[in-house]
This record gives sequence, structure tokens and C-alpha cells, in this order.
Amino acid sequence: MKAKDYLKQLELIDLKISQKISELSDLRSKAYSIKSVNFSSDVSHSSGANEASFVKPLSNALILENEISIELNDFIQLKHKIINEIQALKDTRYINILYKRYVQFMKLEDIASAMNYTYQYTIELHGKALQAFQITYKNLLKTYIDS
Repeated sequence: MKAKDYLKQLELIDLKISQKISELSDLRSKAYSIKSVNFSSDVSHSSGANEASFVKPLSNALILENEISIELNDFIQLKHKIINEIQALKDTRYINILYKRYVQFMKLEDIASAMNYTYQYTIELHGKALQAFQITYKNLLKTYIDS
């Protein structure tokens, strides 16, 4: 496992959670949308279809809400773990660049600007930081592959 792949898992998990939150918003809209009732009809049907039309989306929303909560807790724990691993490196430039790239999800162009480095230097520094992380956490990365 490459250090880059290990570190990028935060961004992937964040993306998945964001998509599920969007899905939850859609489900809630469907669950809470009010269906019109036809009062002009003399016939009274008690099928319950109109009353129960919100139950399934609401139930799905509650299940998804629980799933998001669990994934969010896992994400927070993993994020904290990765931040600590990054901060254990010795070179502050490496810490800064890896944090900005893999925790804040910044593009290298934006990191270069924020750190007042040239883009080319930022690319080189990023490569060296990943190598340092790879060496420092060789056993961790091997374990990550096996799991």
C-alpha cells in the first residue's frame, strides 16, 4: 500500500458521507411532502394509501440517518488517527503539506499558494513528504493492505 492511497481514504469517505447526506435530504423531502386529498368525491375509501405514503420514505430516512451517524463517527476517529500520524513526522513542511492535501483536501496549486512556494517545489516536497510517511509507517501500511 502506498502512503498516498492510505491518506486519500479520508477524502473518499468524506465524499461518500456527503452523498448520503444529500440522499437523506431527498428522502426527507419525499417523506414530508403533503399529498392533496380529493374532497369532491362522495365515496370514502379507507385504504390508508394516502396516509401511509410517507411511512416508507420516512423509515428509509431513519435507517440512512443511523448509517450516516455510524460512518461519521468512524470518519472522525480515522481522521484523528491520520492527523496524529502526519504530525508525528519530523519535518514541519511535510506535516503542513500532507495535512493540507489529505485532511483539508486542498489541491497542490492551492497549497503552493498558501505556503508561498512554487508549484514545482510543492510537487517535489509533496513527493518527499509521502516518502517520509511511507518509511515511517511501513508496518502500518502493510497492515492496512492485509485488512
